[in-house]
Amino acid sequence: MNKVVAPSLLAANFANLLPSLQLCEEANLHSLHLDVMDGHFVPPISFGSQMVAALRIKSSLFFDVHLMTYRLEEHIEDFFMAGADSLSFHYEATSHHHRIIEQIKEFGLKVGVALNPSSPLTLLSDILPYLDKVLIMSVNPGYGGQKFIEHSLTKIKNLAFFRQELGLNFLIEVDGGVNLQNAAALYKAGADVLIAGNALFSDSTNFIKNAAKFQEIFND
Repeated sequence: MNKVVAPSLLAANFANLLPSLQLCEEANLHSLHLDVMDGHFVPPISFGSQMVAALRIKSSLFFDVHLMTYRLEEHIEDFFMAGADSLSFHYEATSHHHRIIEQIKEFGLKVGVALNPSSPLTLLSDILPYLDKVLIMSVNPGYGGQKFIEHSLTKIKNLAFFRQELGLNFLIEVDGGVNLQNAAALYKAGADVLIAGNALFSDSTNFIKNAAKFQEIFND
């Protein structure tokens, strides 16, 4: 599996997003992570499918949409129509996990499930074979710029072990507090996709250089 870094749009300049998209493409990045928050599952409100549709017109990046929302069934088609390539939803946001997974797949989208820091991996035991990815939250969802929760590293290692033991090939994504200082440990633990917000967008003048540094870490 290729190791990649995916910039989180939540950390970009919302007053002028086009340059952020251009930086991602100039850095030869593949994926953009888009956090959708409803003000209920998590306190903040971010943006919805209309924003994704507007960005889709301007970019060919893989749009990895992370739904931090309740009432998931009502959003799937809207994000498909907006141009999402992948949808991840929180295990904690619904009791109908298999149904949601099937509904997302019916639109031909990649599907992932996100786990909050306090949610154990055992919750996923019945649905792992149906997933394209698992998103490990290494901070409590809702706000950017938080400190990485250290026990997440053990969680990633255990998930990678389960993947190997079960002969599955889902991707392991990590979101929250990811930076150049912990990237090597995260990849060594088994992560495939590191979602980086402030580590990239807080210093836009060095965005391309820092993206390259992530890739250097993956190649070591």
